[in-house]
Amino acid sequence: MEIIQVTAEHLDMVAPLVAAFRITLKGYKGIVSRPDVPAGREELAEYLATSFPVFAAMVDGTCAGYVVCRVDEPCVWVESIYTDPAFRRRQIGTALLREAEKVAASFGEETVFNYVHPNNHGMIAFLRRHGYTVLNLIEIRKPYQDEKLSHVIRVGEHEFDY
Repeated sequence: MEIIQVTAEHLDMVAPLVAAFRITLKGYKGIVSRPDVPAGREELAEYLATSFPVFAAMVDGTCAGYVVCRVDEPCVWVESIYTDPAFRRRQIGTALLREAEKVAASFGEETVFNYVHPNNHGMIAFLRRHGYTVLNLIEIRKPYQDEKLSHVIRVGEHEFDY
């Protein structure tokens, strides 16, 4: 595995993974969608245009995963991190998270911050294995028009439909 810093010349190679990541996120809300590779390319181009560091994991010439870092100096946020399911359980996510941690270290920080969808149990477990825990963030919004809320989550003393 090789970790590369993504540039404009890598857009077409990484865009399918960005599109797959968006499908995964929508799935956590019960929304079934299809990959939109042009939208993934556009999203990735916007990250690069705003100087977000982006790294990709290459395995035998194939892009196996990527991470986007948003720098709010000195804080570094993992804007998105994704590993192609065919390449999971090969330490690719760990290598990409380590790249984000290196970016944070370059600003004198010891950690990166992560937004994680509450239904993304795999990512939550992944971050816990790497020593991450809940800090202090809860995001509240009205449901989307066609969104079906099928769970209830408890945050402190409050229950929310989810």
